[in-house]
Amino acid sequence: MTDIIYTKVDEAPELASASFLPIIQKFAAAAGVSVGTKDISLAGRILATFPEHLNADQQQSDDLAELGRLVKTADANVIKLPNISASVPQLVAAVKELQSQGFALPDYPESPSTDAEKAIRAKYDGIKGSAVNPVLREGNSDRRAAKAVKTFAQNNPHRMGDWSADSKTHVSAMSGGDFFSNETSATLSKDVTAKIVLETASGETVLKDGISYPAGTVVDATFMSAAALQSFLADEIAKTKEDGTLFSLHMKATMMKVSDPIIFGHAVKAFLAPVFEKHGAAMADLGVNPNSGLGDLLGRVKDNAAIVADIEACMADRPPMYMVDSDKGITNLHVSSDVIIDASMPALIRAGGKGWGPDGKESDANCVIPDNSYAPIYDESIKFFKENGKLNPATAGTVQNIGLMAQKAEEYGSHPTTFEIAEAGTVKMILDDGTVLHQHAVEAGDIWRSASARQAPIEDWVNLAIDRQKAEGTRAIFWLDADRAHDAELIAYVKPILEAKGVADKFEIMAPREATRASLETITKGDDTIAITGNVLRDYLTDLFPILELATSAKMLSIVKLMQGGGLFETGAGGSAPKHVQQLLEENHLRWDSLGEFCALGESLQFLADAKGNEKARVLGKAVDAATQGILDNGHSPSRKVGEPDNRDSHYWFARYWAEALAAQSDDADLAAHFAPIAEALASGEAAILSELAAAQGPAVDLGGYYHGDAAKTAAAMRPSATLNAIIG
Repeated sequence: MTDIIYTKVDEAPELASASFLPIIQKFAAAAGVSVGTKDISLAGRILATFPEHLNADQQQSDDLAELGRLVKTADANVIKLPNISASVPQLVAAVKELQSQGFALPDYPESPSTDAEKAIRAKYDGIKGSAVNPVLREGNSDRRAAKAVKTFAQNNPHRMGDWSADSKTHVSAMSGGDFFSNETSATLSKDVTAKIVLETASGETVLKDGISYPAGTVVDATFMSAAALQSFLADEIAKTKEDGTLFSLHMKATMMKVSDPIIFGHAVKAFLAPVFEKHGAAMADLGVNPNSGLGDLLGRVKDNAAIVADIEACMADRPPMYMVDSDKGITNLHVSSDVIIDASMPALIRAGGKGWGPDGKESDANCVIPDNSYAPIYDESIKFFKENGKLNPATAGTVQNIGLMAQKAEEYGSHPTTFEIAEAGTVKMILDDGTVLHQHAVEAGDIWRSASARQAPIEDWVNLAIDRQKAEGTRAIFWLDADRAHDAELIAYVKPILEAKGVADKFEIMAPREATRASLETITKGDDTIAITGNVLRDYLTDLFPILELATSAKMLSIVKLMQGGGLFETGAGGSAPKHVQQLLEENHLRWDSLGEFCALGESLQFLADAKGNEKARVLGKAVDAATQGILDNGHSPSRKVGEPDNRDSHYWFARYWAEALAAQSDDADLAAHFAPIAEALASGEAAILSELAAAQGPAVDLGGYYHGDAAKTAAAMRPSATLNAIIG
């Protein structure tokens, strides 16, 4: 059995793997540790889903399903790199690329009409969005900045934008009719099977049947009113123009793969309301779906001069929009997966509340976050920095996070139970004994969803928080709102456990807005705190605070203590990975920083030593920490500019520092003897290796594909040093 699984993923992290994984495998083998791979990339997931359409030599095993079984065992030791949580445009692009490479995959049915098309669409819909994380996360999250990383950030503070008290940047959220205001929640007293039905004047439609929940599960239900959303968006577009700020919509259309693309589509339609009113039928005939974004819309109508002219006139009359790429004219509303709230909002806050406008200049922005469930954390952050000025990374403390995410906990597990309502009526969740657990009166177009969190993950989450607080001895806050239905049910679990363990005095419980301010006050003073949160806040906060503290969330230590005893070690966020790939393709420079991979590798090896009694693995893990420190202390992280050291250079230095640490240690003489000549070869080859790496940069690169690249071409691009390759093998 393979000791450690290193996941094959997408974009910049996967390109980096082509350079880094051979180093890992070379060094691990000396300790008798085998490192294998499993393909959870978007292309890999697509190919595994449609074997019947492929030749025998094209078929691919379902590695995600295999990993899903592995993480439920004590033997799991998985290093998980960030993968694409595919939006529909990304999914369609990946399918087209694979088709061009000779894979006879079916097209993604935009509007399925036949049973066969509906079946294909259902398979594809199982791939998009957060298809990977809920399968692998059979444990709760422990995310924090590694000490070496935090110390480096304090000693080498990154640039922060200046805040002014009169900044017009602000957050706008719905005051009613959203998921937050309509939420109901209940904790089940027994094992149940449930169904979700829509009762209308024309009859009853079963939306979902046969949903099983064990006793103790917290089950929520809520909906967003389409009418309220449309009114809100129209008002905010008008207010943005009046204020002279940028209109910016911040969503999570990748993870919330059913609800948020629909909300995004409402925003596209609201921004171009006069055009849809005038040309709606003609645009529908052209296949326009606002959920697919402004970019797709413009591509479909480009040959209709009347529509194009009216779009240009409408855009000229609207407020300027927050831009993804001003030079290329890519707006906030072009693609739903381009502006992801957990990366976009922290970046804007770090920049002093500024976003890029269509004129290529920075401006204040109206940050539109329709649902009010978590908008307050960003609203309060902005208010705090307006009052107090920017955070000083040199003196700031840190916010760690303990996140409830095991077994598809909370909203990110809601995809199979999220529906766009076709006809006005009442949605009911009915248990097998006839009890109506939840019901909401809805209108056509409303978005209804249910989410759940099971008892075992909740209790594990609280106990993990207790362990971390004891280890750290810092302030610890449960980010739970007693006035929110779901949070009130969680509080009913949290308080008794804390009291039974005799640690209630060590913890505070605050609503997210108050917890945000308390945490910012704490780290501003140089102290640390632990944020104990639900699943979505886990995702948001482990970008927000690291981006403020460290300049990036990719450098976070992310440990998932699997509930059956295994370990899952995540390597950080991949939100900026597409731009990294673009630069590599154009200039053969990869600025992806593998620091997250370094941290995860060290933890994985230490975990393996504890689990399997492999003391050589422990020595390797300690040496990884030394190598990571060497990278930071000596400034060998990747540069952003072509012609300067990049990701491949950092891997050379990591291998060298790792080998030197192993050669110098006295815990294992055999390992010291083994790595001494390797360390010497890496040191003596420095000039040749760095010269070969530098010579590779500049020209455009052909990888043979974006989503499904050619392995040989990728290896050639990412391992251009013959000298280094001869040492590593």
